[in-house]
Amino acid sequence: MLDAKFVVENPEQVRQALARRGPAAAAALEGLEPVAARRRALLRETEDRRARLKTASKSLGSFKDKASPEFARLREQLRADGDGIKALEAKLAEAETELEQQLLRVPNLPHASVPDGADSAANRVERTWGEPRAFDFEPQAHWDLGAKLGILDLERAAKLSGPRFAVLLGAGARLERALIQFMLDVHVRDHGYTELMPPYLVNRASMTGTGQLPKFEEDLFHVAPQDLFLVPTAEVPVTNFHADEVLEGPLPVKYASFTPCFRAEAGSYGKDVRGLIRQHQFHKVELVKFAEPEKSFDELESLTRDAEAILQRLELPYRVVTLCAGDLGFSATKTYDLEVWLPSQRTYREISSCSSFGDFQARRAKIRYRPGKGEKPRLVHTLNGSGLAVGRTWLALLENHQQADGSIRIPEALRPYFGGDRLSA
Repeated sequence: MLDAKFVVENPEQVRQALARRGPAAAAALEGLEPVAARRRALLRETEDRRARLKTASKSLGSFKDKASPEFARLREQLRADGDGIKALEAKLAEAETELEQQLLRVPNLPHASVPDGADSAANRVERTWGEPRAFDFEPQAHWDLGAKLGILDLERAAKLSGPRFAVLLGAGARLERALIQFMLDVHVRDHGYTELMPPYLVNRASMTGTGQLPKFEEDLFHVAPQDLFLVPTAEVPVTNFHADEVLEGPLPVKYASFTPCFRAEAGSYGKDVRGLIRQHQFHKVELVKFAEPEKSFDELESLTRDAEAILQRLELPYRVVTLCAGDLGFSATKTYDLEVWLPSQRTYREISSCSSFGDFQARRAKIRYRPGKGEKPRLVHTLNGSGLAVGRTWLALLENHQQADGSIRIPEALRPYFGGDRLSA
């Protein structure tokens, strides 16, 4: 959530920054100024009347003849003034709640280093790693490879749950499990993250804290009557792990967390409808950081490199792109996407998003840190990134390391986890 004071005092600056995201983002400010003006007027009147009541109370206290009618009249007037102030305070609280509810629907401001643009076509490629493999045979898509190897069953998954679900069998399930353990070990052992295993169901406050609510409720799986939500990403429970807290120790605080993820995404996405690219349920290892504001963008670079390390060890070609303002997620101020090469599509596809949110999430979830002993707490900066999306890593590994005989070469770094150097029928 944006700082209400900053928005009210700098409306044009905020409007111009949101316009970089597109017309819908700028339109989110509509109706906010009248509410802010009403709040300002109520606050001013409340403070003025409190000051007058304080002065009058002192006068009453110094009144000598407390049995006189004049003293009784003044005392009744003070009571009436106190009731009037309580009524004003109630109206002020309503205005503040309304202002906050409107601000919850306003996205974060793009960082100055984010390129302009309306959609992914304007994203900026920062670097690439690895060369896409030159095959001496026609590479197959992962859904064909998986079916022929007997490790992926989309048809029976649809029978069980509907479209956009998958069943992994035998070596396919073992490969998924190996990838999860490999990713966690690298991030915990080599990158210094603390592993955290959170609940997979969270409340509305947690969803609001990271920005999924109120805007994206239709994309979430809701569990009634408990009014809980299946997590769309471990970002939600892990970030909110420190909600309403003041972090006292040194920063950054770094967590790595594996969870299943659940997203009720609607609509058609062309090739994404087939295979594992866009599923309602998938596995992901998430990286979350809490950082000092002055160091948050350095931490974003470090977090991105941590995610890249997984792709490099798995020998998967990829590129890093900076998302343009129009392609940013709701809560992000800056995002790097890691895009892995898919031979069957002859293009790069997203496998991780690494984002800085500034104090946007921390303000919503009330997460602060103490810069030094005895110092006033400040809002922390939050960051997160996929380290990585496991299903997309699974399919990228199949496609990039497929052999002419239909088998899959297992990268050396993964072999101790998988238990062999080859996956075959």
